[in-house]
Amino acid sequence: MTPQMDPQDAPPAAARTARGADWPWLQTAVQMAWQECCWVPTAPSADAGEWSAAPRVATRTPVPVTRSIATARVFTVRTLQKWGAEGRGDDAAAVITELMTNALRHAVAEPPADSEPKPWPIRLGLADPGPYVICAVADPSTELPAPRRPDWQDETGRGLLMVDSLSDRWGCCTAPEGQGKVVWAAFAATSRSL
Repeated sequence: MTPQMDPQDAPPAAARTARGADWPWLQTAVQMAWQECCWVPTAPSADAGEWSAAPRVATRTPVPVTRSIATARVFTVRTLQKWGAEGRGDDAAAVITELMTNALRHAVAEPPADSEPKPWPIRLGLADPGPYVICAVADPSTELPAPRRPDWQDETGRGLLMVDSLSDRWGCCTAPEGQGKVVWAAFAATSRSL
């Protein structure tokens, strides 16, 4: 039996332009983030329906296991370093941790340890359209996230409060073709490296 490479050990996906194959699921979240941040980017070209100045985009499709959270954190920090937006890297990594945790916990149950990984409908995306870096996680659940006020003794329920405090804006939208949702957070990239 030939050993198979664990998808988590594969090198991270290279940053893709927004016109790449992974852009459609992330585009709606980026547009919503732009509106929420009151920033008007270059508008889409009317004839092609594409953005005339495509943001940098990096995506992953994590496997459905909890170790994917640590890999997502590393992917986020390294990508923001590459883009010169590492000043918000720790905040973005903490937010991605929460969004991935929520997707794994609430959207789909984790498969048994002895089963083979199957194609997974959770996606992680980072977009750098200008003064904001947008981090997003898509999952198959249509249930929208809602912050709650946990009792002081509750051990869970504070994640979205943390997302709200670490990001400049956050929100969610329906994934394309109604296949779940995309939860996003925007971070002002004010201290870019030159």
